[in-house]
Amino acid sequence: MRSDEARPADQTIGARSASAETGIESHLHESRIFEARKDFGASVGGAYVRNLKEYRARFKRSIEDPEGFWGEIARQFDWFQPWTKVLQWDLPDAQWFVGGKTNICHNCIDRQVLQGHGNEVAIVWEGEPELTRDAASAPRFEVRHLTYSDLLAEVSAFANVLKSLGVRKGDVVTLYMGMVPELAIAMLACARIGAAHSVIFGGFAAAAIVDRVQDAGSKIIVTCDGAWRRGSIVPLKANVDAACEQLPDVRHVITLRRTKNDVTWFAERDHWWHDLTRAASRDCPCEWCDSEDLLYLLYTSGSTGKPKGIRHTTGGYMVYTATTAKEVFNLVPGHGQLYWATADIGWVTGHSYVVYGMLPNRVPSLMYEGAPNAPAEDRFWDIIERHRVTHFYTAPTAIRAFMKWGNEHPLKHNLTSLKVLGSVGEPINPEAWMWYYQTIGGGRCPIVDTWWQTETGGHMITPLPAATPLVPGSCTLPFFGVDAAIVNEKGEEQPPNTGGLLVIRKPWPSMLRGIHGDRERYIDTYWSRVPGMYLAGDGARRDERGYFWIMGRIDDVINVSGHRLGTMEVESALVAHDAVVEAAVVGVPHEIKGTGVAAFVTLGPGFTPSEALRKDLIEHVGKEIGAIAKPDMLRFTQTLPKTRSGKIMRRLLRDIAAGRDTRQDTTTLEDFTVLAKLRESDE
Repeated sequence: MRSDEARPADQTIGARSASAETGIESHLHESRIFEARKDFGASVGGAYVRNLKEYRARFKRSIEDPEGFWGEIARQFDWFQPWTKVLQWDLPDAQWFVGGKTNICHNCIDRQVLQGHGNEVAIVWEGEPELTRDAASAPRFEVRHLTYSDLLAEVSAFANVLKSLGVRKGDVVTLYMGMVPELAIAMLACARIGAAHSVIFGGFAAAAIVDRVQDAGSKIIVTCDGAWRRGSIVPLKANVDAACEQLPDVRHVITLRRTKNDVTWFAERDHWWHDLTRAASRDCPCEWCDSEDLLYLLYTSGSTGKPKGIRHTTGGYMVYTATTAKEVFNLVPGHGQLYWATADIGWVTGHSYVVYGMLPNRVPSLMYEGAPNAPAEDRFWDIIERHRVTHFYTAPTAIRAFMKWGNEHPLKHNLTSLKVLGSVGEPINPEAWMWYYQTIGGGRCPIVDTWWQTETGGHMITPLPAATPLVPGSCTLPFFGVDAAIVNEKGEEQPPNTGGLLVIRKPWPSMLRGIHGDRERYIDTYWSRVPGMYLAGDGARRDERGYFWIMGRIDDVINVSGHRLGTMEVESALVAHDAVVEAAVVGVPHEIKGTGVAAFVTLGPGFTPSEALRKDLIEHVGKEIGAIAKPDMLRFTQTLPKTRSGKIMRRLLRDIAAGRDTRQDTTTLEDFTVLAKLRESDE
């Protein structure tokens, strides 16, 4: 082992634990501990948090004096009008920096330009398609470098476009685009004029657009003609057109020309991005936004079927995301760092750690348009080598795919520029962690395994790269100001290695401010099960060191490749097919995705099971929701196991889907003795 590697200590961490309340059991037994490198951050002048002693002192203050702690940090940002109170807490409602006026776009862009950094690169973007390939030279790709001055001009122009189309402060603008710089530009333009944005993941189909646009009340959609994915074009404009057939209130669709595929044009509604921005002024003053003004809606799946529009506001979110980005990744401007989060901006990671958390820190953020295996399975490592990426943040799903593709792909590239590795989206299994650490990081890069959610806005539990000893599979310790605990249904904190409910007991600046248009659902989902505490929806445990281990979802949301899908949404899509009268969907362990989708369907009269019908149903789900929701396993059954109250007994289905029930014939689902035993424990 080289002298600069972290050294694993021989100490056992983790034990088998179970929670009767969550129904989740952990078998983790991890003995590897990697002490933090004392020389971490030396090349950039040190680390923000240098050791556990410093972490514990700052954490203690953040919990005991949150107003003083966050007030000091918030003063590092520009405010048009100062706040009168740091925190107003009226459970379950928080207001941060009460009365303060600011603008997050100003703090992302204008502030950098005003301080003389306008010519520094803010975003490095690379497109998927190869431009050239021949035997005499390496492949060439489309690359753009946008400075802060570039962003200021482009964002101001598009902000003026939105205003010219009638968008006003408080309106919601829907963005359904590929991973192009214009998506970030559109987000920032909305923020600049005080309009909220609602970004829809470009992998979703028309039905998902309809649901989200209707709920948000959007009258304008911004899209692309298409997006590149594994050499094919995703027809974004066509999906918007299909959605608009059910959206009579949509008045304008702005389309960015990206793939130059043929699109249908509606002259009274459609506009080309380039036509509108060409004529727009590059001067657009920022609106003064109240700290609690809505910044964006982001829809996340729920177990009841209808997507939840998570509300995030301006001031607290701005302060928290920039602070977590800075300290979790040890971002230091002016030292040649280049940060790359591989997440699509359609998910919260893209919001917080591609755009809003990065730009205020003045470290350039890399955006990549396409898939990790296009045109070859070494694309990510090629990007890291060519651009000299220093910080790499990706999902365990991707890591498991990289492992499956083989070590030869990363090993043929020079990855020594990497300084910090990150993991996001779902718990990472220890062996994937070790592969990531050794093969990608060369045993020298700390891994920040971050736990957080769409609802939390930013990192909640995470290592700090120079301070936290690392244990594969554990997200370790809470970030500053995060009072996380493992409790039972009564809210009583559980002893070490006892599974329970993961809750947050105090407010934090970037917390969600509600579910759009549904106050009752907000309270029921997050605040009712354990009164007085935010319920994360995850089962977890805490070990003897105080490290957190996430054990899985406690509801019926499936976490597929880090993306949360509601079982009800998938079931509804299946039942929408003429052949299906009833469906039940559960999660099943998946080698690559972490959790796959398993569907059990009951057919209507006149339909019989067949391989052709199975394939048709799987494709039907993809068309209704998106490819990410396609079942990995679909079985036909004459009936579904239910409780006497009519509740589908998904525990039995999970066992069967995972192969834990040896009777493979699905007719055993009608076995009364099995159902009776399950009912005894379920009701």
